[in-house]
Amino acid sequence: CRHYLIISYFAYNMLTYSLKQSEIKKKWYLIDASGLVLGRLAVKIASILRGKHKTIFSPHLDCGDNVIITNASKVVLTGNKSKQKKYYKHTGYPGGLKEQYFKDIIKGDNPEFIIKKAVERMMSANALSKKQLSNLRVFKDENHEMDAQKPENINFSEMNRKNSVS
Repeated sequence: CRHYLIISYFAYNMLTYSLKQSEIKKKWYLIDASGLVLGRLAVKIASILRGKHKTIFSPHLDCGDNVIITNASKVVLTGNKSKQKKYYKHTGYPGGLKEQYFKDIIKGDNPEFIIKKAVERMMSANALSKKQLSNLRVFKDENHEMDAQKPENINFSEMNRKNSVS
């Protein structure tokens, strides 16, 4: 009987913490993508956008942080993927399947598309993920207008030797 009292005491006092929207504090992070591997970078960005790096992570709330990516045109793929990888889109008309190679997109006008698409595919497809993706800002070169937010630099290449191609 005495053991029952001790167990019930601990079970009563161990309540699950529920995060409220007003308690969420968002930070800004800056990542320089030059020389970084696309897939590894996309995983890290998706984790930050969702808020999984925080101890207060709640899957039903937007508790993630804001991410700024610079030098999107200098992101790399390993192996022969830079020559072989294709991106498809369909116009909606019969025979309207269009394809573009990775190397053509990187050298073109919109290299930000590649990082946005990679991060989008790392996240689940729901309304909350679309809101979290709006916290991602990608720029093709080093110039960005986000200095007022005072972003904290993340040196992603130093976290693991496989994160960058030397």
